[in-house]
Amino acid sequence: MNPYIVGLVVPLLFSYVLRRKGEKKRGLPADVGGEPGYVLRNYRFTTPVESHWEGITTLAELFEQSCKHFSDNRLLGTRKLIASEMEQSPDGRSFEKLHLGDYEWLSYAETYAAVCSFASGLVQIGHGKDERVAIFADTRAEWQIALQGCFRQNVTVVTIYSSLGEEALCHSLNETEVSTVICGHKELKKLIDISGQLDTVKRVIYMNDEGISKEISLAEKSTQWTISSFTDVEKVGQENPVTANMPLPADVAVIMYTSGSTGLPKGVMMTHGNILSTCSAVMTIVPALGSKDVYLAYLPLAHVLELAAETVMAAAGCAVGYGSPLTLTDTSNKIKKGTKGDATVLGPTLMTAVPAILDRVRDGVRKKVDTKGGLSKKLFDMAYNRRMNAINGSWFGAWGLERILWDILVFKKVRAVLGGRVRFLLSGGAPLSGDTQRFINICLGAPIGQGYGLTETCAGGTFSEYDDTSVGRVGAPLPCSYIKLIDWSEGGYLVTDSPMPRGEIVIGGPNVTPGYFKNEDKTNEVYKVDERGMRWFYTGDIGRVHSDGCLEIIDRKKDIVKLQHGEYVSLGKVEAALSVSPYVDNIMLHADPFHSYCVTLVVPARQALENWASKQGISFSDFADLCQKQEVVKEVQGSLVKAAKQARLEKFEIPSKIKLMPEAWTPESGLVTAALKLKREVIRKTFAEDLSNLYA
Repeated sequence: MNPYIVGLVVPLLFSYVLRRKGEKKRGLPADVGGEPGYVLRNYRFTTPVESHWEGITTLAELFEQSCKHFSDNRLLGTRKLIASEMEQSPDGRSFEKLHLGDYEWLSYAETYAAVCSFASGLVQIGHGKDERVAIFADTRAEWQIALQGCFRQNVTVVTIYSSLGEEALCHSLNETEVSTVICGHKELKKLIDISGQLDTVKRVIYMNDEGISKEISLAEKSTQWTISSFTDVEKVGQENPVTANMPLPADVAVIMYTSGSTGLPKGVMMTHGNILSTCSAVMTIVPALGSKDVYLAYLPLAHVLELAAETVMAAAGCAVGYGSPLTLTDTSNKIKKGTKGDATVLGPTLMTAVPAILDRVRDGVRKKVDTKGGLSKKLFDMAYNRRMNAINGSWFGAWGLERILWDILVFKKVRAVLGGRVRFLLSGGAPLSGDTQRFINICLGAPIGQGYGLTETCAGGTFSEYDDTSVGRVGAPLPCSYIKLIDWSEGGYLVTDSPMPRGEIVIGGPNVTPGYFKNEDKTNEVYKVDERGMRWFYTGDIGRVHSDGCLEIIDRKKDIVKLQHGEYVSLGKVEAALSVSPYVDNIMLHADPFHSYCVTLVVPARQALENWASKQGISFSDFADLCQKQEVVKEVQGSLVKAAKQARLEKFEIPSKIKLMPEAWTPESGLVTAALKLKREVIRKTFAEDLSNLYA
């Protein structure tokens, strides 16, 4: 049967059956070892899945099998660059605009040949058996070829975000003693700038970008590195093939470094078996996944979400077309006006998306609808409301002739934003708001599977299935994982809570990684092995389990918050930096996972602020009046920005908006402890309206 028909009919049948029979149990209680708690497993599997493919135990074996089975199919697609030019905005700033052409493809067989050649070339240019390779580049076809080439020689790959700062970059490369770095144009420039601080790098392989010759020449003059092009490494490997040195399941495939926004990044060691188990679980989740599907790849491959997603796509015989967040749609920042974005040209059927991207799509559609106004807006609002009511109501309203009518009249244009063919979306990396989830689901007519996992669990944890129409939850346990809630008495979360068990989320299963590279203390702190040999990771996140066995994230033990774009903000660290401002008596930073920026409540140092106001000739009736004045707020915020820059905080850590609080926070008021530590939750509840206004 046609997979597209299956992808449409199966969810409809499930939805109908659910409406007739009541709630479906998606997560079931499980009896496992380890610390006592409330444990769930996936409803379809009694024990965690390790491999979906018979006889396949490593990523290298999986890739080879796919390339042979789907040899003539398209695998890796890259858009041709037609032209690049600089445009000036009204404020004088210059922006690069790209005119990109059609996708040019490598088949599975061609990709496999390139992988084998690169693997051999890596050995031929002198990379040793026990040395590590770092891939430091944006997501692109060469990234995947290099990764698979390293796997064929059992070389551990260190993945590094292309946006990582100098200190974190040095730390990552030096800690793992990387000898070969594979990089793009802008990354080569970064490497040259810190070359004197890199202890073990011997070789650099650069991807063939336009305009890179200047950096190559500089690197050859200023460093002792051997500089090779990606193409040359493939060529020497093709001419001098080397026998593959295939890995074992327990061998470390990847050391994946975090973004480093809460201090120096930690390297998570992932074995071939770890990643394979997550990919095996996802294969059972996406309906009718197969060779007719096209996947748009644009998220960082240095993030486990994208790495796992592309592994699954290749395993299923899908085509993977590469793009970027800045060229994704026809209106993206880097797309030249009048030319097409990646989604329009590729026409993907599957996408992985972070909430920020989906929020942009939602906001763009709403803005366009509001701008048109009139009959167009009334028609859109009517269609949206009817579809919303249908999801919660009648079968025919949700899936019958009315749906087809609204799709033709209204939603077809919305779907065109992402190419018009998307049938399934996976959202991860940060919480997705219920409003955005429902909006995208209605307008695109495609299920959104929201997942929960961590680098330490190879992205495996939970996943919302295609027939789950709820919002705000992250689904039931993936088939590779157990989900356990344990009591966190200090925070008031207990597994005996009613109506839902609550507690810290602990994940167990074959996808749980060995730990952090060269960081045994931190590994022992958050990883535990039970009496049955099952490995568990203590996430620090707080969740509750719904009656159908689905998980909802409700809190976090530590004062670390992940913003909408996936960046982590350490509230205490930022507050300590901002407190240096002479205008600060007390301060509480607030970060909301559904927004991309922070806000803060500031209790001003009264004397310092009043002295400044007097010098400026600002009159005020009392201190509360002074704190309301815009010029005063601007002065304090400027001081905070200065303190933040002195502390070298990241842009997303600097509060975008502030509110001055004239009343001091004292133990008597209940806002701070006797030791004057913030009672963060009490302050948040007390000033909930002020915080809400800052996000308005």
